[in-house]
Amino acid sequence: MDRVCEGRSVIVTGAGQGLGRAHALEFARQGARLVLNDVGSAVQDVADEVRGLGGDAVTSTGDVSDWDYAAELVRIAVDAYGSLDTLVSNAGINRDRMLVTMTEQEWDLVLKVDLKGHFAPLRHAAAYWRDRSKAGEPVAARVVNTSSGAGLMGSVGQGNYAAAKAGIAVLTQIAAVELARYGVVVNAIAPSARTPMTEAVFAEAMAKPDTGFDAMDPANVSPLVAWLGSDEAAGVTGQVFEIAGGEVSLADGWRHGKPATRETRWQAGELGLVITALLDRAEPPTPVYGA
Repeated sequence: MDRVCEGRSVIVTGAGQGLGRAHALEFARQGARLVLNDVGSAVQDVADEVRGLGGDAVTSTGDVSDWDYAAELVRIAVDAYGSLDTLVSNAGINRDRMLVTMTEQEWDLVLKVDLKGHFAPLRHAAAYWRDRSKAGEPVAARVVNTSSGAGLMGSVGQGNYAAAKAGIAVLTQIAAVELARYGVVVNAIAPSARTPMTEAVFAEAMAKPDTGFDAMDPANVSPLVAWLGSDEAAGVTGQVFEIAGGEVSLADGWRHGKPATRETRWQAGELGLVITALLDRAEPPTPVYGA
């Protein structure tokens, strides 16, 4: 079987464990050359695993929400392999707490790491691809962002995390439109998998089953990420895919509902019946996780 990422230069952030590690190993199996990022030394072990599979990997330790470091990460890929073809933004943290007890630090930290940690590498990678495109070079770049069901549906006790992941989903849609002219495809995933971050919160749901197929193994997610990071994904952009175990689906986001209209301004006292009618004919929303 052909390797779908043969020769592509790929950055994976948050590659030291969990989903990031699984993505790195899958990209290696698919022939990619890797730049692996994380904030700790575990990323070195993942690079050794990649090399054990016959793949190429360099590592870079740093905070992807740092503007200058994010630019350096792109330069590392270009210096190591002559180009950057795919950016997989996976780094993230959570600090779960109900809104009435959440601290300013807990809010700021999660938005910084999760949302800015997606934007900063994307911004510098996009500038690199734009410059190549304007110079007349062919560009077939791919970006795979990591949203979450919490960002799509909401999640009780995760207001900071859900807000960041919702921001990633809409950032994906905007980037897909803005960067299409430069040959860049941008998509996102909303995965369900057992990772060091999720198993502490959802220990019972994330437990390994006695059956032969472990639906929560993070390696189940990575083939989709590798495909989205490959040449084969050229016609797919601005999409968010949910994936869990052997199930993959396309998340259908906000759409304009059928309006109630009139030729003059609505008066506040009139709107009760209007809103009731709108709600009665609308599809019920997907429940917030934990509600």
